Formats: sequence, C-alpha cells, structure tokens
Amino acid sequence: MPNTGIRDRAEDHRRGREAAHEEALLRIQNGEYAKDFVLENRAGAPRPPQPAAHDRRAADREGRRALREMMPWIRKNRLVDTSKN
Repeated sequence: MPNTGIRDRAEDHRRGREAAHEEALLRIQNGEYAKDFVLENRAGAPRPPQPAAHDRRAADREGRRALREMMPWIRKNRLVDTSKN
C-alpha cells in the first residue's frame, strides 16, 4: 500500500463528500427522497417530540428578557417607571 500523505487523504475525503452531496441532490431532484419520506411516515416512523406551544412561548419570553438585559441602553430609555408601577 503506498504511503499517502495527509493532503491525499484530505482530497479523497473531499471527493467522497462531494459525491455524497451530488447523490443526495439527485435523489431530491428526481423525487426519490420525497417518496421515501412519505412512505416512512405512512409506516409510522418515529417523530421527535415537539414541545407544547406554551413551553415554546415561555422559552421565547425568557430569551427576549435575557437579550434585553444584555442591552442596558434599552433599560435607560424605558417609558414606564418600574419603581412606581
């Protein structure tokens, strides 16, 4: 077996990745991927658990609150005096 350098192995890896991407694109373009997807779902393929809507909204609120805390100039220009209200 010839002694291949790291560049040769990296090039082989890149070519393999490109071939896999091209194959995936062809499956999407010719509709094979969509057919497989539909068949898998009809057969009862497991789906990842979805968080409840109220959990997502709560997470959004917490995220917005955390972002506002990172922006002190927003707090400085508040329209409501929180010390009184």
